[in-house]
Amino acid sequence: MSLSFNFQTSPNYQPLAERLRPQTLQEIVGQAQLLGPGKPLTVALLSKQPHSMILWGPPGVGKTTLARLIATAFELPFIALSAVLAGVKEIRDAVTQAEFTRNQSGKSTLVFVDEVHRFNKSQQDAFLPHVESGLFVFVGATTENPSFEVNSALLSRAAVYVLAALDESALGQMIDVALARELKGLQITAKAREMLIRAADGDGRKLLNHLELAAQAVHTHPNSGPSLITVDILQQILTTSLRRFDKGGDAFYDQISALHKSIRGSDPDAALYWLVRMLDGGADPRYIARRMIRLASEDIGLADPRALQICLDATESYERLGSPEGELALAQAVVYCAVAAKSNAVYTAYKAAVAFVKKNGSAAVPLHLRNAPTSLMKELGFGKDYRYAHDEEHAYAAGEHYFPEGLETQFYYPSNRGMEDKIAQKLQYLRSLGKAEE
Repeated sequence: MSLSFNFQTSPNYQPLAERLRPQTLQEIVGQAQLLGPGKPLTVALLSKQPHSMILWGPPGVGKTTLARLIATAFELPFIALSAVLAGVKEIRDAVTQAEFTRNQSGKSTLVFVDEVHRFNKSQQDAFLPHVESGLFVFVGATTENPSFEVNSALLSRAAVYVLAALDESALGQMIDVALARELKGLQITAKAREMLIRAADGDGRKLLNHLELAAQAVHTHPNSGPSLITVDILQQILTTSLRRFDKGGDAFYDQISALHKSIRGSDPDAALYWLVRMLDGGADPRYIARRMIRLASEDIGLADPRALQICLDATESYERLGSPEGELALAQAVVYCAVAAKSNAVYTAYKAAVAFVKKNGSAAVPLHLRNAPTSLMKELGFGKDYRYAHDEEHAYAAGEHYFPEGLETQFYYPSNRGMEDKIAQKLQYLRSLGKAEE
């Protein structure tokens, strides 16, 4: 059987992903949470009332395609801008074109801005008057959290729709469509199909790019039939990094959050999984080490003070050894912190103290707590009646007060876990001595 596809390059050549771009909303695979019956975007489209929106999701899930089809559904002219390439001139040109269209037909223009998070504040603000006047129906696409990357003024005028990474079923549908429509006569083994889906990691564009490269490789691979994609062929074309990981985006912060919460939840296996996912995806081990140091104080604290030291030691070990040897020290710290006794008592006390200070301002230091290095200070009563704790029983000046007058309160409430249980018992004993002195 001869294959019915060819890969001749020409000025009119389009990548497989572009040739298979859905032409109707019904052809879109995945995103049932938005496009299913009764779902938010379906309801919005059926209403025939155009509105501005932000499409938020990872790469290769159909944000651009969806924007084009939304323009078609609303029967609106479509202008596409890339925030990577466009500047003030392109925005002005879009305004001019949209004004011409409105004068001719009375219609608004759907302006699609890909990677809108790359526009600065002033560039994003330039769309506001045109959105408010109805000249533009603004549709922005972003892989970053719009809460942080899109100006609040623009965000308040747009609905946010969250697109999900494509699951295995959706990616499998894309393979079937490609083989049926554009790669007729080409077949793929079950294991190669599984590898292709796994390598795509939820990215439909990546899947089709890999499939097209594999189809090209079929002609030159000596151990394959003329129309069969095998695991051997895929191994030649796939890059070494098969996972999606954005070092500065939401995937990064989602994964560090998952690591932190797994340790807080005392699950060493899940914690190791997220550690390896981050390292495998290219996260800076030094950043992970810094977060571990913070975590040791925030979630373990004095329930097990050794956790902080182990995290510091792991950080130093990594600095000395580098990758991959130093990563084992980070793994040791992750496991130790996961199984350590947990307490956020210090963290909670610190936040309470910060809030207390902001509320009560700069109260004066009591005279008996002030130093008196000069005779004038002594005459003014600095340091008078201060009790040196080491000179008293239990090295504790029972009944002494250390807060500014009228502000005495309690921030730290030790837990009954780990070493903090003993700390709690000691504080209870010392406070009982203080009450006896009152």
